[in-house]
Amino acid sequence: MKGARIRLATRDDVRAIAGLSRTEIEHGLPWRWTPPRVQRAVADARTNVCVAEQGGSLLGFGIMVYADDTAHLSLLAVNPDARRQGVGTALLQWLEQVARVAGIARVQLEARSDNVGALAFYRRHGYAQTDKVPGMYLGVADGVRLEKRLVAQAADAERR
Repeated sequence: MKGARIRLATRDDVRAIAGLSRTEIEHGLPWRWTPPRVQRAVADARTNVCVAEQGGSLLGFGIMVYADDTAHLSLLAVNPDARRQGVGTALLQWLEQVARVAGIARVQLEARSDNVGALAFYRRHGYAQTDKVPGMYLGVADGVRLEKRLVAQAADAERR
């Protein structure tokens, strides 16, 4: 991810985030993460929307919603031209670090069961499957729920 930076999203990023969600996450499904919904997420105090950018171009984004002791990674996408360059890892680590600082114990997410690349990515980053849900995506695709415990990792790191 040489030369790129991660920052909180602004209103100026909303259309690009929604567009990347549409093409890379929501393909084959009704478009739910439209610009107005992304704007609400950007404005929501319980949600972090971060972007990776380089030279004014959106490389990827992540949206995480925080509760008392859990966080839900709602979306994470990387522009196809920026894949395999550490962008997704950098976004995920940024969001997880914010969650740790906020005292979040675990991060949960869902992915399409046929998205082999995404499932492998999350497993590489310590996420474990907790459930498989037939028809999760409006009956079009099955889903997989994954979770990563952050508190246990922090305790393990302190012991080392």
